[in-house]
Amino acid sequence: MKIGLVGFASAGKSTVFSALTTVDPSSGRGGLGTIRVPDQRVDALSALCRPRKTTYAEITFADYPTGAFGPRGRGLTPAVLGDMRTLDVLAEVVDAFSEGIDQAASAVGDFRAELLLSDLAVVEKRLDRLSRERGDPREQDLLNRCRDALEGDRELRILELGPDDLDRLSGFQFLTLKPRLVVFNVSEDDARRDATEFSERLTEWDLEAVVMSAPIEAELARMDAAEAAEFLTDLGLDAGARDRFVAACYHKLDLITFLTAGEDEVRAWPIRRGTTAVEAAAKIHSDIARGFIRAEVITVGDYLACGGEAACRKAGKLATHGKDYEMCDGDVVHFRFNV
Repeated sequence: MKIGLVGFASAGKSTVFSALTTVDPSSGRGGLGTIRVPDQRVDALSALCRPRKTTYAEITFADYPTGAFGPRGRGLTPAVLGDMRTLDVLAEVVDAFSEGIDQAASAVGDFRAELLLSDLAVVEKRLDRLSRERGDPREQDLLNRCRDALEGDRELRILELGPDDLDRLSGFQFLTLKPRLVVFNVSEDDARRDATEFSERLTEWDLEAVVMSAPIEAELARMDAAEAAEFLTDLGLDAGARDRFVAACYHKLDLITFLTAGEDEVRAWPIRRGTTAVEAAAKIHSDIARGFIRAEVITVGDYLACGGEAACRKAGKLATHGKDYEMCDGDVVHFRFNV
Protein backbone atom coordinates (compact mmCIF):
# COMPACT_ATOMS: atom_id res chain seq x y z
CA MET A 1 0.00 0.00 0.00
CA LYS A 2 1.53 3.29 -1.13
CA ILE A 3 0.25 6.47 0.46
CA GLY A 4 1.26 9.82 -0.94
CA LEU A 5 1.60 12.84 1.32
CA VAL A 6 0.32 15.49 -1.03
CA GLY A 7 -0.96 19.04 -0.81
CA PHE A 8 -0.01 22.62 -1.49
CA ALA A 9 3.39 24.21 -0.91
CA SER A 10 4.52 24.87 2.69
CA ALA A 11 1.78 22.68 4.18
CA GLY A 12 4.35 20.65 6.13
CA LYS A 13 4.37 17.48 4.00
CA SER A 14 8.08 16.79 4.49
CA THR A 15 7.81 17.43 8.24
CA VAL A 16 4.88 15.01 8.55
CA PHE A 17 6.75 12.47 6.37
CA SER A 18 9.79 12.63 8.66
CA ALA A 19 7.63 12.34 11.75
CA LEU A 20 5.83 9.26 10.42
CA THR A 21 8.82 7.42 8.96
CA THR A 22 11.86 8.91 10.77
CA VAL A 23 13.36 9.29 7.29
CA ASP A 24 14.98 12.59 6.36
CA PRO A 25 13.56 13.59 2.92
CA SER A 26 16.99 14.98 2.02
CA SER A 27 18.72 11.68 2.82
CA GLY A 28 18.80 10.56 -0.80
CA ARG A 29 16.20 7.79 -0.36
CA GLY A 30 13.83 9.38 -2.87
CA GLY A 31 11.20 10.58 -0.44
CA LEU A 32 10.04 7.03 0.35
CA GLY A 33 9.65 5.56 3.81
CA THR A 34 8.06 2.38 5.18
CA ILE A 35 6.49 1.96 8.60
CA ARG A 36 5.28 -1.08 10.48
CA VAL A 37 1.52 -1.23 11.11
CA PRO A 38 0.96 -1.62 14.86
CA ASP A 39 -1.13 -4.71 15.66
CA GLN A 40 -1.63 -6.05 19.18
CA ARG A 41 -2.83 -9.36 17.75
CA VAL A 42 0.56 -9.91 16.13
CA ASP A 43 2.26 -9.01 19.40
CA ALA A 44 0.13 -11.55 21.29
CA LEU A 45 0.62 -14.32 18.73
CA SER A 46 4.36 -13.73 18.71
CA ALA A 47 4.49 -13.92 22.52
CA LEU A 48 2.57 -17.23 22.40
CA CYS A 49 4.33 -18.92 19.47
CA ARG A 50 7.82 -17.50 20.05
CA PRO A 51 8.61 -17.65 16.32
CA ARG A 52 12.01 -17.11 14.73
CA LYS A 53 10.56 -14.13 12.88
CA THR A 54 7.66 -11.72 13.39
CA THR A 55 6.45 -9.72 10.40
CA TYR A 56 3.96 -6.88 10.64
CA ALA A 57 2.00 -5.36 7.77
CA GLU A 58 3.75 -2.36 6.26
CA ILE A 59 2.75 0.92 4.67
CA THR A 60 4.95 2.87 2.28
CA PHE A 61 4.74 6.65 2.38
CA ALA A 62 5.83 8.93 -0.42
CA ASP A 63 6.69 12.58 0.12
CA TYR A 64 5.65 14.40 -3.05
CA PRO A 65 7.12 17.77 -4.08
CA THR A 66 4.38 20.22 -4.94
CA GLY A 67 5.70 22.30 -7.80
CA ALA A 68 3.42 25.07 -6.62
CA PHE A 69 2.23 27.99 -8.66
CA GLY A 70 -0.40 30.68 -8.30
CA PRO A 71 -1.22 32.94 -5.34
CA ARG A 72 0.32 31.79 -2.05
CA GLY A 73 1.51 28.61 -3.71
CA ARG A 74 -2.04 27.38 -4.24
CA GLY A 75 -1.92 25.16 -7.27
CA LEU A 76 -0.51 21.84 -8.51
CA THR A 77 1.61 21.36 -11.61
CA PRO A 78 0.51 18.87 -14.29
CA ALA A 79 3.58 16.76 -13.49
CA VAL A 80 2.63 16.46 -9.82
CA LEU A 81 -0.98 15.66 -10.68
CA GLY A 82 0.29 12.92 -13.01
CA ASP A 83 2.54 11.45 -10.31
CA MET A 84 -0.36 11.38 -7.86
CA ARG A 85 -2.28 9.02 -10.16
CA THR A 86 0.11 6.17 -9.25
CA LEU A 87 -0.79 6.29 -5.54
CA ASP A 88 -3.20 4.04 -3.64
CA VAL A 89 -4.27 6.73 -1.14
CA LEU A 90 -4.00 10.52 -1.25
CA ALA A 91 -3.23 11.96 2.18
CA GLU A 92 -3.62 15.71 1.86
CA VAL A 93 -1.48 17.58 4.37
CA VAL A 94 -3.01 20.93 5.32
CA ASP A 95 -1.21 23.69 7.19
CA ALA A 96 -3.26 24.31 10.31
CA PHE A 97 -0.15 25.32 12.26
CA SER A 98 0.45 28.83 10.96
CA GLU A 99 -2.99 29.39 9.46
CA GLY A 100 -6.36 29.45 11.18
CA ILE A 101 -9.33 27.14 10.84
CA ASP A 102 -10.91 29.11 7.99
CA GLN A 103 -7.73 29.05 5.92
CA ALA A 104 -7.21 25.33 6.58
CA ALA A 105 -10.78 24.58 5.47
CA SER A 106 -10.28 26.74 2.38
CA ALA A 107 -7.16 24.75 1.45
CA VAL A 108 -9.16 21.50 1.51
CA GLY A 109 -11.69 22.96 -0.91
CA ASP A 110 -9.00 24.38 -3.20
CA PHE A 111 -7.18 21.05 -3.36
CA ARG A 112 -10.42 19.23 -4.13
CA ALA A 113 -11.11 21.68 -6.97
CA GLU A 114 -7.69 20.92 -8.47
CA LEU A 115 -8.48 17.19 -8.54
CA LEU A 116 -11.91 17.74 -10.08
CA LEU A 117 -10.51 19.92 -12.86
CA SER A 118 -7.67 17.51 -13.58
CA ASP A 119 -10.05 14.54 -13.92
CA LEU A 120 -12.46 16.58 -16.03
CA ALA A 121 -9.66 17.41 -18.49
CA VAL A 122 -8.86 13.69 -18.84
CA VAL A 123 -12.53 12.81 -19.41
CA GLU A 124 -13.07 15.52 -22.02
CA LYS A 125 -9.91 14.56 -23.90
CA ARG A 126 -10.99 10.91 -24.05
CA LEU A 127 -14.56 11.75 -25.07
CA ASP A 128 -13.27 13.95 -27.87
CA ARG A 129 -11.18 11.07 -29.20
CA LEU A 130 -14.06 8.58 -28.92
CA SER A 131 -16.37 10.89 -30.86
CA ARG A 132 -13.86 11.16 -33.69
CA GLU A 133 -13.09 7.43 -33.77
CA ARG A 134 -16.64 6.19 -33.12
CA GLY A 135 -15.48 4.28 -30.08
CA ASP A 136 -17.26 1.92 -27.70
CA PRO A 137 -20.68 3.47 -26.88
CA ARG A 138 -20.62 1.89 -23.41
CA GLU A 139 -17.39 3.70 -22.61
CA GLN A 140 -18.85 6.92 -23.99
CA ASP A 141 -21.94 6.59 -21.80
CA LEU A 142 -19.82 5.93 -18.73
CA LEU A 143 -17.51 8.87 -19.40
CA ASN A 144 -20.50 11.13 -20.02
CA ARG A 145 -21.73 10.17 -16.55
CA CYS A 146 -18.30 11.02 -15.17
CA ARG A 147 -18.26 14.38 -16.96
CA ASP A 148 -21.70 15.27 -15.62
CA ALA A 149 -20.58 14.43 -12.09
CA LEU A 150 -17.35 16.39 -12.28
CA GLU A 151 -19.04 19.41 -13.82
CA GLY A 152 -21.60 19.19 -11.02
CA ASP A 153 -18.82 19.38 -8.38
CA ARG A 154 -19.11 15.68 -7.48
CA GLU A 155 -16.15 13.36 -7.14
CA LEU A 156 -16.17 10.09 -9.05
CA ARG A 157 -15.69 8.01 -5.89
CA ILE A 158 -19.22 8.87 -4.73
CA LEU A 159 -20.85 7.66 -7.97
CA GLU A 160 -22.56 4.28 -7.98
CA LEU A 161 -20.10 2.41 -10.19
CA GLY A 162 -20.27 -1.34 -10.73
CA PRO A 163 -17.29 -3.68 -11.17
CA ASP A 164 -17.47 -3.38 -14.97
CA ASP A 165 -17.53 0.42 -14.71
CA LEU A 166 -14.52 0.46 -12.43
CA ASP A 167 -12.67 -1.92 -14.73
CA ARG A 168 -13.27 0.40 -17.70
CA LEU A 169 -12.08 3.41 -15.72
CA SER A 170 -9.04 1.78 -14.11
CA GLY A 171 -6.62 2.79 -16.85
CA PHE A 172 -7.37 6.48 -16.36
CA GLN A 173 -6.26 6.44 -12.70
CA PHE A 174 -8.73 9.20 -11.86
CA LEU A 175 -7.71 11.21 -8.82
CA THR A 176 -11.26 11.67 -7.52
CA LEU A 177 -11.76 7.90 -7.55
CA LYS A 178 -8.89 7.38 -5.11
CA PRO A 179 -9.44 7.07 -1.35
CA ARG A 180 -8.49 10.38 0.22
CA LEU A 181 -8.07 11.70 3.73
CA VAL A 182 -6.92 14.98 5.23
CA VAL A 183 -4.06 15.43 7.68
CA PHE A 184 -4.34 18.70 9.59
CA ASN A 185 -0.81 19.61 10.66
CA VAL A 186 -1.24 21.50 13.93
CA SER A 187 0.85 22.92 16.75
CA GLU A 188 1.43 20.98 19.97
CA ASP A 189 -1.20 23.10 21.73
CA ASP A 190 -3.85 22.05 19.17
CA ALA A 191 -3.02 18.33 19.10
CA ARG A 192 -6.14 17.47 21.13
CA ARG A 193 -8.54 19.27 18.78
CA ASP A 194 -11.20 17.34 16.87
CA ALA A 195 -10.66 17.24 13.12
CA THR A 196 -14.25 18.28 12.44
CA GLU A 197 -13.52 21.70 13.91
CA PHE A 198 -11.41 22.50 10.87
CA SER A 199 -14.08 21.96 8.24
CA GLU A 200 -17.77 21.20 8.57
CA ARG A 201 -17.75 20.21 4.91
CA LEU A 202 -15.57 17.13 5.48
CA THR A 203 -18.65 14.98 5.98
CA GLU A 204 -20.34 16.45 2.91
CA TRP A 205 -17.26 15.65 0.83
CA ASP A 206 -16.91 12.14 2.38
CA LEU A 207 -13.46 12.96 3.70
CA GLU A 208 -11.93 11.43 6.80
CA ALA A 209 -9.48 13.60 8.74
CA VAL A 210 -6.69 13.19 11.26
CA VAL A 211 -5.28 15.95 13.43
CA MET A 212 -1.51 15.54 13.75
CA SER A 213 1.20 17.59 15.40
CA ALA A 214 4.36 16.74 13.49
CA PRO A 215 6.65 17.90 16.32
CA ILE A 216 4.88 15.56 18.77
CA GLU A 217 5.03 12.61 16.35
CA ALA A 218 8.71 13.24 15.76
CA GLU A 219 9.32 13.07 19.52
CA LEU A 220 7.29 9.87 19.84
CA ALA A 221 9.25 8.20 17.06
CA ARG A 222 12.44 8.57 19.11
CA MET A 223 10.98 7.03 22.28
CA ASP A 224 10.47 3.48 23.47
CA ALA A 225 6.94 2.30 24.30
CA ALA A 226 7.05 3.21 28.03
CA GLU A 227 8.44 6.69 27.39
CA ALA A 228 5.92 7.31 24.63
CA ALA A 229 2.99 6.30 26.85
CA GLU A 230 4.15 8.65 29.61
CA PHE A 231 4.69 11.48 27.11
CA LEU A 232 1.18 11.06 25.71
CA THR A 233 -0.35 11.00 29.18
CA ASP A 234 1.39 14.26 30.03
CA LEU A 235 -0.11 15.80 26.87
CA GLY A 236 -3.58 14.45 27.64
CA LEU A 237 -3.63 12.19 24.55
CA ASP A 238 -4.75 8.55 24.39
CA ALA A 239 -2.50 7.64 21.46
CA GLY A 240 -0.20 9.13 18.88
CA ALA A 241 -1.63 10.33 15.61
CA ARG A 242 0.34 7.82 13.57
CA ASP A 243 -1.79 4.89 14.75
CA ARG A 244 -4.98 6.86 14.03
CA PHE A 245 -3.61 7.78 10.61
CA VAL A 246 -2.85 4.14 9.77
CA ALA A 247 -6.33 3.09 10.94
CA ALA A 248 -7.88 5.78 8.72
CA CYS A 249 -5.90 4.51 5.72
CA TYR A 250 -7.06 0.95 6.35
CA HIS A 251 -10.65 2.17 6.60
CA LYS A 252 -10.43 4.14 3.36
CA LEU A 253 -8.99 1.15 1.48
CA ASP A 254 -11.43 -1.26 3.17
CA LEU A 255 -8.55 -3.44 4.30
CA ILE A 256 -8.63 -6.28 6.80
CA THR A 257 -5.82 -8.49 8.11
CA PHE A 258 -5.46 -12.25 8.19
CA LEU A 259 -2.67 -13.90 10.12
CA THR A 260 -0.37 -16.89 9.88
CA ALA A 261 1.29 -18.29 13.00
CA GLY A 262 3.86 -20.95 13.75
CA GLU A 263 7.36 -21.63 15.02
CA ASP A 264 9.00 -20.16 11.93
CA GLU A 265 7.02 -16.95 11.62
CA VAL A 266 4.04 -14.96 12.84
CA ARG A 267 2.87 -12.65 10.09
CA ALA A 268 0.11 -10.15 9.29
CA TRP A 269 -1.26 -10.09 5.75
CA PRO A 270 -3.37 -7.08 4.69
CA ILE A 271 -6.09 -7.84 2.12
CA ARG A 272 -9.20 -6.16 0.76
CA ARG A 273 -12.47 -7.01 2.48
CA GLY A 274 -14.24 -9.68 0.42
CA THR A 275 -11.01 -11.49 -0.54
CA THR A 276 -11.58 -15.23 -0.93
CA ALA A 277 -9.47 -17.95 0.67
CA VAL A 278 -7.75 -18.89 -2.58
CA GLU A 279 -6.98 -15.22 -3.30
CA ALA A 280 -5.54 -14.85 0.19
CA ALA A 281 -3.44 -17.96 -0.39
CA ALA A 282 -2.00 -16.34 -3.50
CA LYS A 283 -0.79 -13.44 -1.35
CA ILE A 284 1.53 -15.90 0.39
CA HIS A 285 2.65 -17.83 -2.71
CA SER A 286 1.17 -18.61 -6.11
CA ASP A 287 1.86 -22.33 -5.60
CA ILE A 288 -0.41 -22.39 -2.53
CA ALA A 289 -3.26 -20.94 -4.57
CA ARG A 290 -2.58 -23.26 -7.52
CA GLY A 291 -2.63 -26.39 -5.35
CA PHE A 292 -5.28 -25.15 -2.90
CA ILE A 293 -7.06 -27.94 -0.97
CA ARG A 294 -8.64 -26.14 1.98
CA ALA A 295 -8.18 -23.33 4.47
CA GLU A 296 -8.07 -24.24 8.15
CA VAL A 297 -9.24 -21.16 10.04
CA ILE A 298 -9.21 -20.18 13.71
CA THR A 299 -10.25 -16.77 15.01
CA VAL A 300 -7.36 -14.97 16.65
CA GLY A 301 -9.39 -14.72 19.88
CA ASP A 302 -9.85 -18.50 20.03
CA TYR A 303 -6.22 -19.11 19.06
CA LEU A 304 -4.97 -17.00 21.95
CA ALA A 305 -7.57 -18.21 24.45
CA CYS A 306 -6.88 -21.90 23.76
CA GLY A 307 -3.13 -21.46 23.55
CA GLY A 308 -2.40 -22.49 19.97
CA GLU A 309 -3.55 -24.51 16.97
CA ALA A 310 -3.40 -27.97 18.56
CA ALA A 311 -5.55 -26.90 21.50
CA CYS A 312 -8.03 -25.24 19.12
CA ARG A 313 -8.37 -28.48 17.14
CA LYS A 314 -9.06 -30.40 20.34
CA ALA A 315 -11.63 -27.82 21.46
CA GLY A 316 -13.40 -27.83 18.09
CA LYS A 317 -12.46 -24.22 17.37
CA LEU A 318 -10.92 -24.91 13.96
CA ALA A 319 -13.11 -24.56 10.85
CA THR A 320 -12.29 -25.79 7.36
CA HIS A 321 -13.29 -23.78 4.29
CA GLY A 322 -13.05 -24.03 0.52
CA LYS A 323 -11.75 -21.63 -2.11
CA ASP A 324 -14.76 -19.31 -2.01
CA TYR A 325 -14.67 -18.59 1.71
CA GLU A 326 -14.47 -14.83 2.35
CA MET A 327 -11.65 -14.10 4.74
CA CYS A 328 -12.48 -12.24 7.96
CA ASP A 329 -10.41 -9.75 9.91
CA GLY A 330 -8.35 -11.63 12.48
CA ASP A 331 -8.53 -15.07 10.84
CA VAL A 332 -5.50 -17.20 11.72
CA VAL A 333 -5.22 -19.51 8.74
CA HIS A 334 -3.27 -22.60 7.70
CA PHE A 335 -3.60 -23.34 3.99
CA ARG A 336 -3.47 -26.97 2.91
CA PHE A 337 -2.25 -27.42 -0.67
CA ASN A 338 -0.64 -29.92 -3.03
CA VAL A 339 1.41 -29.14 -6.14
